[in-house]
Amino acid sequence: TTSPELTGMNAPDPAGGATNIARWRRDVPEPDGDELEEQLDGRARGLVDPGQAPQWLRPVLNRALQGPLPGLILRTALKKQSGNRQSAVLMLLAEGESGPDILLTQRASGMRTHSGQPACPGGTLDPGEDSVMAALREGEEETGLVQSSVTPMVLMPRLYLPASEFVIQPVLAHWHTPGPVRAVSPAETASVARVPIADLASPDNRVQVRFRSYVGAGFQVAGMTVWGFTAALLDSLLDLGEWAQPWDHSRVIDLPASAG
Repeated sequence: TTSPELTGMNAPDPAGGATNIARWRRDVPEPDGDELEEQLDGRARGLVDPGQAPQWLRPVLNRALQGPLPGLILRTALKKQSGNRQSAVLMLLAEGESGPDILLTQRASGMRTHSGQPACPGGTLDPGEDSVMAALREGEEETGLVQSSVTPMVLMPRLYLPASEFVIQPVLAHWHTPGPVRAVSPAETASVARVPIADLASPDNRVQVRFRSYVGAGFQVAGMTVWGFTAALLDSLLDLGEWAQPWDHSRVIDLPASAG
């Protein structure tokens, strides 16, 4: 059942039209110096006025920019260290038939790292790229989405993952003109799904996931068990949108050793 907070969210998008991606590249340079230190302290950075977003998305953007951010951001060790691999992921929100949704992929089982795991589209920055450029490129390469159909809204704080030594910056974006998506390369991506926020928020779909010594929040949606970094991002998103509902934390599922 859709929660009251997720109903009545079909307001027209005042932004509309094609996004001038070059604008984000020209007018929103990567932060440095004091600005980077602010992001390492758990602060987000706006790319556009939240008023340009549809009504249902504005509270998420406003809370993200107020900082500090909930959930993952406060629990993750943030670290500035040269030599770490800079990466970005695309947290792409759209208005679907069941209300707001987010685009997720499932990595192919033959991938060298994180095989079979659900994730937001994303990957390592190529030379000369910033986080927005990398997130959009990876979204196109993995799912076939049209970059001009996406409006990047907020640069979330960079997150340092000690296990992989990746520094990952989530890019929160609005998919103002959704189109068809698919697993472009089966060797890298097994499936692509638009997952309703209502499904993520439903207590029936919430679990604790145990993998070796790791235990953390997870989701069972769209035929996938979402856990780890991606689940923590989604958990924070539910808090930002005030979509989270109480759920039974005693429900624990164990993943096989091959899941990592």
